[in-house]
Amino acid sequence: MKFIVSSGTLHKNLQNIVGIIGTNNVLPILEDFKFDIDSDKLTISATDLETFMKVEVEPSSAEGKGSICIPAKVLMEYLKNLSEQPITFEIKDDFGIDITSGSGKSKMVGEDVKNFPPEPKTGGLSSFTMPAAELSDAIAKTLIAVSQDDMRPAMSGVFFDIAKDSVTFVSTDAHRLIRCIKTGVGSAEAGSFIVPKKSLNQLKNTLHSATEVTISYDESVIMVEGEKLLMMSRLIDAKFPDYKAVIPANSPFKLTVSKAEFLSSLRRVSVFANKTTNQVELNIKGSSLELKSNDLDYSYEGDEKMNCNYEGDDMKIAFNAKFLVEMLPLIEDEEILMELSQPARPGIIKPIEEKENEDLLMLVMPLMINN
Repeated sequence: MKFIVSSGTLHKNLQNIVGIIGTNNVLPILEDFKFDIDSDKLTISATDLETFMKVEVEPSSAEGKGSICIPAKVLMEYLKNLSEQPITFEIKDDFGIDITSGSGKSKMVGEDVKNFPPEPKTGGLSSFTMPAAELSDAIAKTLIAVSQDDMRPAMSGVFFDIAKDSVTFVSTDAHRLIRCIKTGVGSAEAGSFIVPKKSLNQLKNTLHSATEVTISYDESVIMVEGEKLLMMSRLIDAKFPDYKAVIPANSPFKLTVSKAEFLSSLRRVSVFANKTTNQVELNIKGSSLELKSNDLDYSYEGDEKMNCNYEGDDMKIAFNAKFLVEMLPLIEDEEILMELSQPARPGIIKPIEEKENEDLLMLVMPLMINN
């Protein structure tokens, strides 16, 4: 069995799925890529038993048909240090692998694919299709607010809420919440589920290779299939918080401010904030927005003013600057809209103008102001 493939193309495709492979695996075979060669098609798989990913690569040429497991770490290190060029893989009957490039010849030993976990089987799944770019965009926006707390499994992934004409993506870590609604897509059969962060991180990296994907799911598994890619993942078996109840029904005060100016000021002022809370106070009066921070332990203080448009009563409210700095770039407009009500109530951040087929809302909980 023998095939020739571009080193750059192979490396790029392997990077898309290598994140699935963990360390300290229970089964040593989980540290391998599975290569399946069939005439003019090369399929590469990786799994950690919770998530299964597969990509297709077109070899320059191929002889024979078969499969081999190749150690991922060694192969990735080799390809990372190899310039773009055709490389030849020759697989021997004893699982020996000869790799020939313009720089020379290398040898390694693979493993029998009989030990590699089989591709998960599914049946009776509900499904719908959507543009790959829209799915990638929704994942990128919501992953930011996924909880890192292992004690809250329901918050350790992104919630998919599927309706007839929309799909809502939601994430929260109890301090902030991001809700991204993609309209114009959906399923005749409503459904909801939570997808683990790790699976979505890897899926996001591969979606650029497809124009449209089919999302299929049941009560325990999600499958995303597109051109030359497939991901299957176990769903998180937990109940997602009632995110609709958290979003304020009415936030009458409206603050409009330049995104670039606000972000720059936040970054500078937060340098002098307490490193545990990252607290920055917003003092809003008329058309003036003052940002203040301090760290009493080091006698640090930061204070800046900027212009804004504000409709509402004068207010002092504090937020975690780190959260704001991570969330604000998700808005593509030059200005952002912040809806407020009281210093103890959440702040809502929205774009001034909604994108076509998208409704983006970000919520951030306030911090208690130190008097």
